[in-house]
Amino acid sequence: MRHQAEAAPAPRAPGRDRYFDLLRALALFRVVLYHLMGWAWLPLAFPSMGVMFALAGNLMGRSLKRPAPQVIRSRMRRLLPPMWLLGAIGVTGMIAQGWGPDADGHPGWWWTHLLFWIVPLSDPPFAADLPGVHGFLDGSWAGNVAEPLWYLRAYLWYVLLSPLILRYLRKVPWTTILTPLVLSAVLTYGSFDLPERIDSTITDFSTFGACWVLGMAHQEGVLSRVPRYIVPAVAPFILGVGLWWAMRNGFGGENELDGIPLAQALWSFGAVLLLLHFSPSWSQWPPKLRRWDRLITLLNSRAVTVYLWHNVCILAAATMWDQLWGVGNLGESVSWLLDSPWPVLAFTWALIGLCVLSFGWIEDVAAKRSPRLWPDGRSAGAKR
Repeated sequence: MRHQAEAAPAPRAPGRDRYFDLLRALALFRVVLYHLMGWAWLPLAFPSMGVMFALAGNLMGRSLKRPAPQVIRSRMRRLLPPMWLLGAIGVTGMIAQGWGPDADGHPGWWWTHLLFWIVPLSDPPFAADLPGVHGFLDGSWAGNVAEPLWYLRAYLWYVLLSPLILRYLRKVPWTTILTPLVLSAVLTYGSFDLPERIDSTITDFSTFGACWVLGMAHQEGVLSRVPRYIVPAVAPFILGVGLWWAMRNGFGGENELDGIPLAQALWSFGAVLLLLHFSPSWSQWPPKLRRWDRLITLLNSRAVTVYLWHNVCILAAATMWDQLWGVGNLGESVSWLLDSPWPVLAFTWALIGLCVLSFGWIEDVAAKRSPRLWPDGRSAGAKR
């Protein structure tokens, strides 16, 4: 395929791809549903993280038509302010509840690690055990604040490495695409004694790196140069190997796909390969999807806010819902309702909506746009 690698890339047409908007909205909804329900099959039905990294890689590849330093600054400017707002609220709350320098004689490390709340090159620290807020949040709230930040850490590293990735993608496309999968296999079969921070960074890079590069390859036209029958023939085999490896390593119940990196990497890669292969590239919504335009537009406009705050919203919704067990005789009369997770899911999305109203404007500020409270495209549609 050497001659294909040397062929001129076929860049994507300019404009917003509504198919990608749909995938991003589905990915966000699935993330919230999975973190509340915990159904092990959900990441198999729709690998949200692989999809989100692929879409981000596609956007990064498109942006790199401009000078790389300018693009990296732009991506970081859009990424970091929402995290800073989360950190300002979360870290302040942790300190107010007694969190402080470790009592192991190395307080300087604590202060140094706090810098990861500013630039997440590694996982920011958080308080493992706090009093919580009675009736609203239990003592695990700080962990729920910090847990989604692994995504920002991985995203940042992908952004920083993207100019180098793009250079090799244009020279040796399929070698570059498959390298993260090879790295994931090496980490799985090898025995490496790496510091925890380095190990987690490399593991996440290898797990979802192929999806990021696939997104860039789609933007560069690499996938369009592959004969149409190849992807539908190969992707199911990749998915099958990923599922086989997951089952071989005890997948199911509490052993999630996230805990089996090579299986996650293979399954996400195979699924993303199919989704990008069948990409219809909608410039406008198909008639059956037009009714969802405002919701999908809102989720895409506030994707970072939704992702950063959804864990805390789930915890708050579940904690407050549990308080109803002590109200009158509700525990006896409607125990079936109080046991159901579906009202908690609806309550969670109501709280997420409140976070969008309260904190989402920071995404507009980061993008150098006028702040908006509820950017669902309604005003733009009215103007058109």
